[in-house]
Amino acid sequence: MSIPDTQLAVFKGKQIRRTLYSNEWWFSITDIVEVLTGTERPRKYWSDLKSKLLSEGYIEVSEKIGQLKMPSPDGKMRDTDCANTETMFRIIQSIPSPKAEPFKRWLAKVGYERVQEIEDPELATKRTKALYKAKGYSDDWIEKRMRGIAIREELTDEWKKREVKEKKEYEILTAEIAKAAFGVTPGKHKKIKGLKRENLRDHMTDLELILSMLGEAATTEITRVHDAKGFDESPPARGRG
Repeated sequence: MSIPDTQLAVFKGKQIRRTLYSNEWWFSITDIVEVLTGTERPRKYWSDLKSKLLSEGYIEVSEKIGQLKMPSPDGKMRDTDCANTETMFRIIQSIPSPKAEPFKRWLAKVGYERVQEIEDPELATKRTKALYKAKGYSDDWIEKRMRGIAIREELTDEWKKREVKEKKEYEILTAEIAKAAFGVTPGKHKKIKGLKRENLRDHMTDLELILSMLGEAATTEITRVHDAKGFDESPPARGRG
């Protein structure tokens, strides 16, 4: 299984966790339940709805639900019930809500955009820039953030080539780079900034983004120079302890 790329999508101001798995978007079911119903107990609502679907014979819906790692309110990555666009449509049909139809259109649009992005990756970059711009970020900050994303992808691609495969290994290596740059792990950095589910890098200053880029770009170069293989030979891991 490939390492999921987890992101937040936004529907009318509400955040919905999603992750790339098998080249398509999978969405957090409880997040969608919360948006459509307004319930304060989305997990309970989803548990009851899942039981109802099974009792009505919709076994295929349950079979198509996957548990993927997503950030929880405490900042940790936890197994979360997720579904792709097709399965989400079936689940939404079972939720009585006036928001269902516009949400279906939004969901279909997000799914279609992913297909477009696979065919033309530049579209993903343009959409990300437009989203940051809409949130009020400056052009200079956006350029640094986009460059940081590219440098991060170059590093993770290099790790993949060198058989760093487990998500936990990625987290450990990333934490070591962060400690070298900032003196704290990403988890502690988020606490300092008062963040919970938010993306840390989306709340970094220009200088913090630059330091992150330098750390990851240097790690990529050192990894290549030393021809590191696997987790134990990767530069951040070798420097531990």
